[in-house]
Order: sequence, then structure tokens, then C-alpha cells
Amino acid sequence: MKLLALSFLISLVLLFSGLYPEEARPRVREFGLKIGVLEPGPLNAITDVPGVRVGHRTIIQGDSIRTGVTAIMPHPGNVFQEKVPAAIYVANGYGKLTGYTQVEELGYLETPIILTNTLSVPEAASALIDYILSLPGNERVESVNPVVGETNDGWLNDIRARAVKKEHVMEAIRAVAEGPVEEGAVGAGTGTTCFSFKGGIGTASRKLPASRGGWTVGLLVQTNFGGVLQIKGLQVEELLKKEAGTPAGPSASAGDGSCLIVVATDAPLDSRNLKRLAKRALLGIPRTGGYYSNGSGDYAIAFSTAPQVRLAHGDRSLTQKVELVRNEAMSALFQAAAEASEEAILNSLFKARTMTGKDGRRAEALPLEKLKSWLEKSGHE
Repeated sequence: MKLLALSFLISLVLLFSGLYPEEARPRVREFGLKIGVLEPGPLNAITDVPGVRVGHRTIIQGDSIRTGVTAIMPHPGNVFQEKVPAAIYVANGYGKLTGYTQVEELGYLETPIILTNTLSVPEAASALIDYILSLPGNERVESVNPVVGETNDGWLNDIRARAVKKEHVMEAIRAVAEGPVEEGAVGAGTGTTCFSFKGGIGTASRKLPASRGGWTVGLLVQTNFGGVLQIKGLQVEELLKKEAGTPAGPSASAGDGSCLIVVATDAPLDSRNLKRLAKRALLGIPRTGGYYSNGSGDYAIAFSTAPQVRLAHGDRSLTQKVELVRNEAMSALFQAAAEASEEAILNSLFKARTMTGKDGRRAEALPLEKLKSWLEKSGHE
């Protein structure tokens, strides 16, 4: 075991020896680290799930506004008219997740998912209602369940200014697109911090082999939590304590903050098994060193894009016949969610750049080039 551990640490030293300028920060896999054993999708992003689109609106104003909006669209059609099965699992409920109870009760999502900062949830929900009511076919709609999640970016952002406006939410919705997803200090992750470093938006995916269903699980995270940072089991926090330049971000050991996780899959799942999938997606938090602290709002929202499990709004039939994944086939999806979650959280850290914000506070980027020296100083040359 000691030889294996030493071999792993030496490998990390070699991997971390390159210099990565701020404008070219790598994702975890580009850095040379492989998380888990399942293979990612082509983009290693939530957009590997067919039909899923993501859009950001980043808001940086003056020296104290550092916030934004991220929109996740389950499919390119009218989500209200073609609802998707969904579920939400709460690890620690210190948060403001609008729309939770209707998803819990009925098991469907009828709007895009919006992520933003804590005090901008009402504005984002209002904008999301406006968006749904404006869509062709929704002229007679009189009830909408907007789903809006948040983390508190008030350490870097003047959150009391409530800089997010309806037009910013609409811009994020209009910006949704397939393809690669921008990560780091962007959109709803613009002003967030994670383990005392700059956090942000991260994404990853896993594609199951045909023998295990062939389905894709994709995740997107908004990281703003603390704990004891670890990367593939290596306690980076211990290395930081030995380094004079420990970042002056919010206390990592306190663990307070939040993490919002959005899980998409093309596997035909109902809300019951989507809740089970969401529960496993939250494993990425403890795998990277978090522990759902008292002051942390840690939620996972999961939905299925499979056409056969969608619900047409105008369907008035008394029964619905669907084909679903069996319970016995869920384990592979659980593994995919856990692995992708861990990698997405690390991607949010690896891609985020150093940022200065409110009151001159500075959140340092995870110092990839310094990890080599930290390893050397810890006695693992």
C-alpha cells in the first residue's frame, strides 16, 4: 500500500510540474487526472445528454459586483407543454430552492432550471415565469412552477445590491446551446468560492457501456462550499497548511456555503429513481472533502430527457404507459452520477481564475503549479 501511495504521489508531482497561465487553465482530465473508472461522454459535460443545453450570463460591474445566472434547458422544446420527470434530493437544506414542493409532489419539471445567487432567487423566478408565459402555446397558462437554485456569493459579490435583473435571466436562457460548457468563474459561479479557493461552474459526464444500458449521465455543479479539500484521496488541505501562501478566502474548515448539482440523463427513469440518482450525485461533495455542514445548502436536481417518459401538458388520458429502467439496473447509473459529480466539482476549481471582489477580497485560483512544490515539501520528492 505504501508503494502504491508513493507511486501515486510521484505521478502527481510529475503531472503538476507544468505551468498553467490563468487564460489556459486545464480541466481535470487535461491536467492528467482520471476520476473514476467509467468513460466520459464526448464533451465530458451535461450537454452530452441529448437535447440538454446550457447558457450563462456573467455580471461583473465595478469592484464589487461578481455574480450571474446559469440556465439549464432539459430539451429544446416547450418544457411546460412537454414536461420531464424530475426529482430533488436534499443533503442539507440551508438554501432557497424555489419550486421544490411541486417537483416533490408531482415528479415533473415544467421550466428550465435557473441557478443564481441567494438574494436574486425571487427576481430569477419572476423572469422564468415571464419566459414560460411568453412561449407560443402557453397563452392560457395560469400556474407555473419555476425551479431556481442558488448559492450565496456574498464573500466576493455585493449580494445586497441584487444586481441580477430579469433581463440577465432572459439573456442566460437565450444563450443556451449544445456543445462545450464554459466552466469556472462564469454565470452563477462568477462570485462563488470553494475550499477557500475560487469556485464556480463545473460539469462532467459518464457514458455507460452498452451492456449496462448505454445511457449517459451528465452533471453541472455550482460550487460554493468548504471542508477539507482532497483530490483522489490526497488531502490537499494538509499540504496547504505547510505552505506559507495559504489563500485568504473564506474559512474552508468551517464548511459553510452551498453546492447545487443538476443531473441529466437519457435513461428512462421516473421521479422515484431520479431521486435515488440525485442522492448519489451528492456523493461528489464528500469525495472532494465537503461534509454538508450546518450552514450549507446542498441540493441535487435530477431529470430524465427520455421521450417515452415525458408528460404532455394537454394529455387528459386517465393512464400513462411507460417503459422504465428496472431497479436492478440502477447501480451503473448511480456509479456514473457519483464519478461525474466528483469530477465536475474539481473542474469548477481547476477552471476558475483568481478574482478580486467586494471590499478588496481576493479568491485565489487553485494553484496548480504550486502543488508540485507542496508535494516535495511534504516529503514526497
